[in-house]
Amino acid sequence: MTSAFSSLALDAVDTRRMAEFWTQALDYRIAEEDGDFIFLAPNDGSGPPLDILPVPEHKTAKNRLHLDLHAVGCTQEEEVERLLALGAVRADVGQGPDVSWIVLADPEGNEFCILGSRQEQGQTQGQEQASAQPASPA
Repeated sequence: MTSAFSSLALDAVDTRRMAEFWTQALDYRIAEEDGDFIFLAPNDGSGPPLDILPVPEHKTAKNRLHLDLHAVGCTQEEEVERLLALGAVRADVGQGPDVSWIVLADPEGNEFCILGSRQEQGQTQGQEQASAQPASPA
């Protein structure tokens, strides 16, 4: 026996604002609402549902679980700029300057990472592998 992933739950003080941010960030739609409970689903049918649940308190510490997202149809930096325009902010969770991801936080401070596009990741991995190869003797 195992468990099956059902949905990702996100606590929020302002569920409406968080729904607006995440529907635009992920290309999701509001699938259902029950008072302040808002349930999001992907427009293309892929990916997990996101349930936004009301709570009275604001976030106070670093997330123990976070999302890793990758840019689709654009570069990592273009995606970061798009998300910043939607209301995300850059976040420092102790990552060093040499990491390949960019840490952002949503409008209520929940951290998430933006990886490069799959193509950018492949190029970076290829460059790292090439630089790790010993130089050919001349």
